[in-house]
Amino acid sequence: MVTEPRDELAAVPDIVDADGGEDFSAFATSRWPGLVRLAFGLTGDRWLAEDIAQTALARAYVAWRRVSRADDPDAYLRRILVNTSHRRFRRRRVTEQPGDPPDTPVEGPADLVGERAALLAALHQLPPRQRAVIVLRYWQDLTDAQIAATLGCSPGTVRSQLSRALAKLRVSPALREGDDR
Repeated sequence: MVTEPRDELAAVPDIVDADGGEDFSAFATSRWPGLVRLAFGLTGDRWLAEDIAQTALARAYVAWRRVSRADDPDAYLRRILVNTSHRRFRRRRVTEQPGDPPDTPVEGPADLVGERAALLAALHQLPPRQRAVIVLRYWQDLTDAQIAATLGCSPGTVRSQLSRALAKLRVSPALREGDDR
């Protein structure tokens, strides 16, 4: 018996209507760079950041009606991304640490590679929520209220988590190694 190939996607109903698909496409395209930056701050890995951003956009697509009707769709999307990143940590703990910078001296902006590696190593030593607060505050430049909306907590919790995270970063051995003072 010969069966004709099935178009498996034809069996899946379109979740977003035609107009919503174009709206979502424009929304996703405009948010992509910021999502990747946020995910990179949470993970320290460019490729993983792109995977997490893509997963967050896929989840936002499925829930596009709710996302588009939200008071702040950007906060909704950031929350999806942060939750996606946390799920990754629940499934498997990453044991890799950024390597040491090369021994050969490098001139120009690349001199900051060592500092960046040290900062990423110090960020990875923070608990996920404190890391998220640091990244949302200093890399995404969000206010306490926006961070609280993204993480689903109060602004006071954001401030206390930020304070604790900064205190840990100040005494972090990863940041002290590169300190020549």
